[in-house]
Amino acid sequence: NGPLNVFVEVAGVLQKAQTRFIDDDHVMRIIRRILAPLGRRLDESSPMVDARLQDGSRVNAIIPPIALDGPSISIRKFTQKHLAASDLVNLGSLTRECLDLLVKIVQGRRNLLVSGGTGTGKTTILNLLSQFIPKDERIVTIEDSAELQLGHPHIVRLETRPANAEGSGRISARELVINALRMRPDRVIVGEVRAGEIIELMQAMNTGHEGSMSTIHANSSKDAMIRIETLLAVNGYDAGEQAIGRLIGSSLDVLVQLKRLSNGRRIVSEVVEMTPTKSNPYQMNILYQAPDIRDEILEVEAQ
Repeated sequence: NGPLNVFVEVAGVLQKAQTRFIDDDHVMRIIRRILAPLGRRLDESSPMVDARLQDGSRVNAIIPPIALDGPSISIRKFTQKHLAASDLVNLGSLTRECLDLLVKIVQGRRNLLVSGGTGTGKTTILNLLSQFIPKDERIVTIEDSAELQLGHPHIVRLETRPANAEGSGRISARELVINALRMRPDRVIVGEVRAGEIIELMQAMNTGHEGSMSTIHANSSKDAMIRIETLLAVNGYDAGEQAIGRLIGSSLDVLVQLKRLSNGRRIVSEVVEMTPTKSNPYQMNILYQAPDIRDEILEVEAQ
């Protein structure tokens, strides 16, 4: 955060590091060295950049006058050793019962959405779930920055493209989802839904691409439904509230909610099944709830 404040995340918790930069110019030189091989620009006319490094890491940089305390860089590195299902069970992120349930959901070709806040491990869980997709199925993935590293033999990876210096050439996730449906996929995996691609993904889930998956930023299962509704409305899905509810209820089968605890540990807090009825398209049936969450609920009820 500027030249004097450097933080590193260790075991899920941010800690201040001893590293310092000389001044703002020093930070700017580092940013330009990082961006040079990527062919991306950063100056006063375009003061923000989000890019993917060659090792798959995500880098975001923002400079004055937008950043008031000097140039800021955020780098999210991804481990080269992917966490296996047994690793997550040993770390306490999910129980064996939850893992068995998720395997059945994926192999049963249920449409699945992973929901959680920033840094809760949505991409990690999506990578994990992909391990259980049958090897003879064709997968197309769509991301803003390619983070998914699916251990699968039949996969086509697509990545969005920002506009160039002249403001043209942008390829959105929505366009890629539309194109993906012409590529004969068995499943479509969207790294994260955050705009108009939600419309095409919902349609895909409804029209022969069962077992498709994505992630969404939301703090609870109910918040995820509200966020999907909002995304559909603001991106031009012209339908009444009842029709939107029916679309969501018939497209989504399972929601996996993630939570990050105060000690930095990430857990699968609950797995819920969508069981829509005529009167309530968002009716949910809890298939699994983390022991930590169950104890918390019981404690609140007792009070």
